[in-house]
Parts: sequence; structure tokens; C-alpha cells
Amino acid sequence: MAKFTTGQEIRTNTPTIEVTIDAANPLPPGRHRFQLIVEDDAGNQSDPAMVDVIVVDQSKPTAVIDAPTSVATGASFTLSGTRSFDLPPGKIKNYRWVQLS
Repeated sequence: MAKFTTGQEIRTNTPTIEVTIDAANPLPPGRHRFQLIVEDDAGNQSDPAMVDVIVVDQSKPTAVIDAPTSVATGASFTLSGTRSFDLPPGKIKNYRWVQLS
């Protein structure tokens, strides 16, 4: 296991490495580039090989709706989704409202 820090090299003598993610500081959603250079027993180095890993936010946000329990006939009222949330680093970007009955 290895905790990667951008720009800092990690050397191993095995061909695989596990990228360890700190739950308190995860890789943010988006594209992250990793590079590998291999060296032989004579000290010759390969050209760099690179791969992009795309981190995708797959956690669903939680919708919370607040409304009055009753209103007078003909009176307007407010529905609120203010307490809705997404786990960091996600953010609610829009609210979709539908009257079902």
C-alpha cells in the first residue's frame, strides 16, 4: 500500500502497487494522472508510461423536503429542500420538483 502525494516518487521492487486513499482526504472527482518508469539491473530507465484514472462520485445525494402539514384553501405555501445534502466533496446543483397528486 502506498499513499501517493502529487509529484513525489514511490519506488518499489514489485510490479504492482495499491493506491491507498485517506478517507479524510480522498482524491476529488476528476482525472488523475499516474506515471511509471521502470529501471533494469544495469540502471537503464524506460520512457515514462502514463495512465489517467477518473474518480467518479457515485454516492447519491439525500433529498429532504420540508412543508407545512396543512394550509388554508387558496393559500400559497413554501416547499423547502434546504436540508438536502450530498457527501463531500459533492454539492447539490439543482432541485427537481413534481406534484404527484
